[in-house]
Amino acid sequence: MTKYIFVTGGVTSSLGKGIIAASLAKLLQARGYKVTIQKFDPYINIDPGTLNPYEHGECYVTEDGAETDLDLGHYERFLNVPTSQANNVTTGRIYQHVIQQERAGAYLGKTVQVIPHITDEIKRRMQLLGESGEYDIIITELGGTVGDIESLPFVEAVRQLRWELGANNSLVIHLTLVPYLAAAGELKTKPTQHSVKTLLEYGVQPDILVCRTEHKLSQEIRKKLAQFCNVNINAVVESIDASTIYDVPLLMLKENLDKTALTKLKLSNKNEPDLENWKNFLGKLKNPTSEVNIALVGKYVELPDAYKSIIEGFIHAGATNECKVKVSYIAAESVTKENVAEKLKGMDGVLVAPGFGERGLDGKLNAIQYVRENNIPFFGICLGMQCSVIEFGRNVLGLKDANSFEMDANTSNPVINLMEEQKNITNMGGTMRLGAYDCEIKKGTKAFAIYGKTKISERHRHRYEFNNDYLKQYEAAGMIASGFNPETGLVEIVELKNHPFFVAGQFHPELKSTVANPHPLFVSFVAAALANKKSK
Repeated sequence: MTKYIFVTGGVTSSLGKGIIAASLAKLLQARGYKVTIQKFDPYINIDPGTLNPYEHGECYVTEDGAETDLDLGHYERFLNVPTSQANNVTTGRIYQHVIQQERAGAYLGKTVQVIPHITDEIKRRMQLLGESGEYDIIITELGGTVGDIESLPFVEAVRQLRWELGANNSLVIHLTLVPYLAAAGELKTKPTQHSVKTLLEYGVQPDILVCRTEHKLSQEIRKKLAQFCNVNINAVVESIDASTIYDVPLLMLKENLDKTALTKLKLSNKNEPDLENWKNFLGKLKNPTSEVNIALVGKYVELPDAYKSIIEGFIHAGATNECKVKVSYIAAESVTKENVAEKLKGMDGVLVAPGFGERGLDGKLNAIQYVRENNIPFFGICLGMQCSVIEFGRNVLGLKDANSFEMDANTSNPVINLMEEQKNITNMGGTMRLGAYDCEIKKGTKAFAIYGKTKISERHRHRYEFNNDYLKQYEAAGMIASGFNPETGLVEIVELKNHPFFVAGQFHPELKSTVANPHPLFVSFVAAALANKKSK
């Protein structure tokens, strides 16, 4: 029978439920269990696809084309297992389904209510991944903070489901904050006590407390928390601030979080966890032999979470190259022709980030022109690739008004055009070209040297594409289309012939980079930046 672990949060948001869930899953996986993680978000949006990155951080895209919460990126990076549409559910999706059922007459004239109809649908979704029998343990992270009005139906669904599953088939981990008051010189347990009390009022008793803290928890503090929150003292787990999120699995191993969870689920502590590869990665990450400076030119740089997967991709690639990647965030709007040299001074490589809309476009074009003309390694992702095409069209081909149809519908040279299948779409949510698509790579190109094969699959999130009417013109001038979608002819990768490293993809390679499998494009770009630094 599949066992269920529910992770809730208390006191404050942003404590790192996703990292704790992913770390526990990693430890259980390392012990030989088949594990997956799902996230239930309390907002009413159907998915985060239409949310501004400033609101919610990046929108993570799964293999099957679901636009999801960025925590799913942590799940994949830790476990090296793809997630899907079923791994992220929002209040909006729950209510949409229930209302559609009501309109179809599925409830036989009954009054549709939060209990039982909404909670029943939540429970159904919580168990969906378990129906296949593929997993031993399913970890469910509940978004938000206990006590929030919008999370009440999810907590009630957990209460009901625990009763239905029976003893030893589920447990609740409550992640909470134990703040340190500098003036008093002590850690305070009262916020955690109040948070657990709120959870108890909803009928849910946590089995394990994971306590975020800046200082070590004394035995006295652990005993106090255990006594007043009704948990065993060995179920009070310290989660002290770490220098990297990749330390957390080892910290949780030291705290016996996985053993405690397995004991409560009446599962065997079979096999000591095999974390050799993880420790090797951490060893390289923490002991770099060199350092490179990478500029990330984007429009959402004030919130690094908007580029979370890109940053993690650099961490993976840095460890592979045994070098520290220092990322400098540069607001695209701030880059002009006059200051571009100063803005990019000391940079060993430049990445132009994905995004939507015209804001910051000129700054991205200025940065690309500078790195193209000065042989600085360049990596473009999605809109970054499209910008490289626009810049080349304007400054090399002489198409002065070359542009994307997204930015200027009246341009006489739409070198980036709206995809044919997107032209009649009016709904914005979930309608882009999303998910994994095949790409064929030409032999003899940089892309082929990077991937080492001709057939790859990458994840996408876009509406616009390279306009193939201009392809011959571009290739004749030295910008090669080195990767194509085999079915549509869509250009997936462009690169420059006579440049140390100028590669851009229409897809999002950052979404497939994991600790176990760093993405080859990131690895090669960091290596090129390192070579550039050494040559200087």
